[in-house]
Amino acid sequence: MAASTTKPKQAAGKNAGAKKRPAKKTATKRRTRATGKKLVIVESPSKAKTIEKYLGRSYKVVASLGHIRDLPKSKMGVDVENNYEPHYISIRGKGDVIKGLRKEAKKAKAVYLASDPDREGEAIAWHLSYLLGLDPKDKNRVVFNEITKDTVKNAFKEPRSIDMDLVDAQQARRILDRLVGYSISPLLWKKVKKGLSAGRVQSIALDLIIKRENEIKAFVPKEYWTIESEFKKGRSKFMASFYGVRGKKHALDNNEAVQKVLAQLDRNGKFDVTKVVKKERKRFPAPPFTTSTMQQDANRKLNFRTRKTMMAAQQLYEGINVGGKEGSVGLITYMRTDSTRISSIAKHEASKFLHEEYGGEYAATKPVKGKLPEGAQDAHEAIRPSSVFRTPASIKEYLSKDQFRLYQLIWSRFVASQMTPEVLDTMAVTIDQNDVQFRANGSKTKFAGFTKIYDKTEKNNVLPDLSEGDALALSKTDPQQHFTQPPARYSEANLIKALEENGVGRPSTYAPTLDTIQRRYYVKLEARRFVPTELGEIVNDIIQEYFPDVVNVGFTATLEEQLDATEEGQEDWVKVVDTFYQPFSKEVEKAEAGMEKIQIKDELAGFNCDICGAPMVIKMGRYGKFYACSRFPDCRNTKPIVKEIGVVCPQCKKGQVIERKSKKNRVFYGCSRFPDCDFVSWDQPIGRDCPKDGHFLVEKKVKGGKQVLCPNGDYKEDVQK
Repeated sequence: MAASTTKPKQAAGKNAGAKKRPAKKTATKRRTRATGKKLVIVESPSKAKTIEKYLGRSYKVVASLGHIRDLPKSKMGVDVENNYEPHYISIRGKGDVIKGLRKEAKKAKAVYLASDPDREGEAIAWHLSYLLGLDPKDKNRVVFNEITKDTVKNAFKEPRSIDMDLVDAQQARRILDRLVGYSISPLLWKKVKKGLSAGRVQSIALDLIIKRENEIKAFVPKEYWTIESEFKKGRSKFMASFYGVRGKKHALDNNEAVQKVLAQLDRNGKFDVTKVVKKERKRFPAPPFTTSTMQQDANRKLNFRTRKTMMAAQQLYEGINVGGKEGSVGLITYMRTDSTRISSIAKHEASKFLHEEYGGEYAATKPVKGKLPEGAQDAHEAIRPSSVFRTPASIKEYLSKDQFRLYQLIWSRFVASQMTPEVLDTMAVTIDQNDVQFRANGSKTKFAGFTKIYDKTEKNNVLPDLSEGDALALSKTDPQQHFTQPPARYSEANLIKALEENGVGRPSTYAPTLDTIQRRYYVKLEARRFVPTELGEIVNDIIQEYFPDVVNVGFTATLEEQLDATEEGQEDWVKVVDTFYQPFSKEVEKAEAGMEKIQIKDELAGFNCDICGAPMVIKMGRYGKFYACSRFPDCRNTKPIVKEIGVVCPQCKKGQVIERKSKKNRVFYGCSRFPDCDFVSWDQPIGRDCPKDGHFLVEKKVKGGKQVLCPNGDYKEDVQK
């Protein structure tokens, strides 16, 4: 039976299944509130502490600790026969929190709901209004994009009612994810193995990783050569690259082609400068951070995992005690946004800061705006410091190492975005002899602009002062063989960028998506790059065959646009869900009937169980492969699969050093005789001792390569490439 597409009265606008309280009790509540404080409910205790300081004694601020109501974990919780009505329940373990909130609300003069300013926050406010017996139409919803004294106080001057369009958009996403997850996951449990799951965004992320891996496997490298040559004019020397023959670009496919070019040259003869083009070029700063670009930059520059970035950003947003009169203050604006927009107040403050600290020539009159990604909601400002005068150096002592590094990144990116461009003097030179051309490009910073405070990514390559007709001498030539490289595997930064470019997911979904595909062991990180596992490929093949729309990027992007339209009041959430679910439910029925059970065969391990003597096998578990006895469940002997590195333990001199992984998936090295030997090292031992103090040496990754060093700091040597 097809579900109706009419919007139900109770599903979102009112609380489904809610019982009306007797009028007498409501009146009693109102009388009690008249003498109490005003109650403000936020999500986290740290946010509560910061806001309570700003509001003063007449307010009491408490935390709900996130969501308090959700769909049940034990069943679908969505009535597909009745307009997809959700059946919410109080989250297990939140009983005392809810009891405490009801107690505080009962004696409060007024109740304000100040959860985060996005769909999730609006939904939390709506659920709170239901549990506390509040009317969603009452003006008790307060939102602010930054947690500073003026912003918070001004927000409480203009409370509004709960935005049901935002609630509907969040509810639609939650229900869609539940319908997909609770329809496909049981099939995977039944046909493959227990503990598996599927979801809209995570399935596309997995599919992108596997497609990239297939591209890498199918890649056929092609040979090509370059000729780098050193020229000199007087005492000045510079490098130029072979360009072509007779003014046309010429590819060097093999050594034979290189030798043919070199044979045309008179190495002892003069080379003529035939063309010199001098220009002035401007390089503009990047716009302020969105959630996606912040996650990408933190991954590339700070080596932060996405989850770590969002945790540190949340702490900076909710409030840090910076001492003095300020005390606890929110250091950045809301960190879930897809907008590069900046408020006029923040622009004026940045301009004032730049005039005072660097001079007016560094302050842009029209700061860079940045292009919004397709489908961006533009609901909040970009991520920026709440006050540009709160420099990273001035508050470093109050921040943890991770908080400081992320704040410094956000602060410098924002300030740079409000600065003038870098001005470069560029020179392009063409060098000719016997119809063979070389080219060299140089640049020199004329005015630093935004690079005065932000990372300068382009290095100056200064050429000597050259003019057309100058004669040059050839110092040396360096022909080099190369091979084209396959596309790189996705890093966390690149995968987030790909999801955003494809219009899949939203700022709040990137971190949990990447976390889920790793926890399910569909992918693993090797050298900070995603590699699909055998289990991930099996699951992806099933979803590709039976649920093509789930991994169809275009289809999912369109669905995201419909959710955005729901938020703006242009789409009915029930209709959006129904349009997806009707064909999807038929795919589920087809999969249940046609999908065969997939047997993941156990591999023989090559040795016997040390308990019962039966052969050991390699099994696939939730967290990867492991050794297990073939007589399971009669014998439950299991062993982790460890990787020996060919080095004898430097502590006990008996066991082998093996590669292990911590709970946070970080590689470390230990002795195979653990717990009899407790040797452990974060860096890889190399089987040699320090010539100075006899301590074992380790190999450590450093910027630009590797080093062999002594942990005591007395000795180090570069690793030969």
